[in-house]
Amino acid sequence: MQYVRLGRSGLSVSRICLGTMNFGPETSEQDSHRIMDTAHDHGINFFDTANVYGRQKGEGITERIIGNWFAGGANRRERTVLATKLYGAMGDWPNEGKLSALNIRRACDESLKRLRTDYIDLYQMHHVDRDTPWDEIWEAMDVLRQQGKILYTGSSNFAGWHLVQAQEAARSRHVLGLISEQSYYNLMNRWIELEVLPAARAYGIGVIPWSPLEGGLLSGALRKQREGTGSRSGSERSAAGLEKNRAAIEGYEKLCADLGADPAEVGLAWLLAQDGVTAPIVGPRTGEQFDSALRALDLTLEESTLTALDELFPAPFPNPGKPAPEAYAW
Repeated sequence: MQYVRLGRSGLSVSRICLGTMNFGPETSEQDSHRIMDTAHDHGINFFDTANVYGRQKGEGITERIIGNWFAGGANRRERTVLATKLYGAMGDWPNEGKLSALNIRRACDESLKRLRTDYIDLYQMHHVDRDTPWDEIWEAMDVLRQQGKILYTGSSNFAGWHLVQAQEAARSRHVLGLISEQSYYNLMNRWIELEVLPAARAYGIGVIPWSPLEGGLLSGALRKQREGTGSRSGSERSAAGLEKNRAAIEGYEKLCADLGADPAEVGLAWLLAQDGVTAPIVGPRTGEQFDSALRALDLTLEESTLTALDELFPAPFPNPGKPAPEAYAW
């Protein structure tokens, strides 16, 4: 397994992050435990979850599944860099969501109970809170850190200027601030290259892409459609995306076939080749999907292949001829 530091921190994480969003709704607890065991067997130490995962409001089902797995012993907790998130409403009462100091305290304590641990390695804000001042957020996070309940903080779904706001507020308080940002990023969705990725690189924030295969569209959707094997690409949203991007996806799957590589592996390998990307989040529903993700670590794409992929899936904004974002200014 390859390991890298997460952002400018000294924390070492595997280049694949195990996403757990399917644990509970799509994957049984027994199979979820088996996938986590397999992750450790292959050296993956970075697991990501969230308090809202599980599709039953306020229940924290996915965190409970992980907590039950930790309770099995065998140094599972000690061998895991555990990342969870808060922001989404966990109930219908005021202050049961977002990033007030009150919810940060309560949400952390509840996650610790469900996860059956006394600390969280990476506590992430699932979304920016436009109503809560950064001084309040950082003070609440500092209290949790002083209490030993969290070690690092991260963000998710932030714009580039949100990262700047967060880091400058942290700098004024003489604290570390963010070490990671989870962003929607894949070959078919490259918007973060305009502002988020440059800001993250400038501030030493590691980028953790979610939906690295665009909901299955980059995992051989057309081939599976022909074979009738089906997947999430059969959903209404994915079906629309498949039709809209059919020509590019056809070219992509042909390129992968010419390489003799599975499309899912190529999609992950492309992300791993991007400057600033720490670890794509892979959320397998089955062991077979997980095995495919692991194989991507051994796939190195040549420059000619990277160029061909750029031509198939160009960034959705005008190419200024120089690196973003400075090239768009004067």
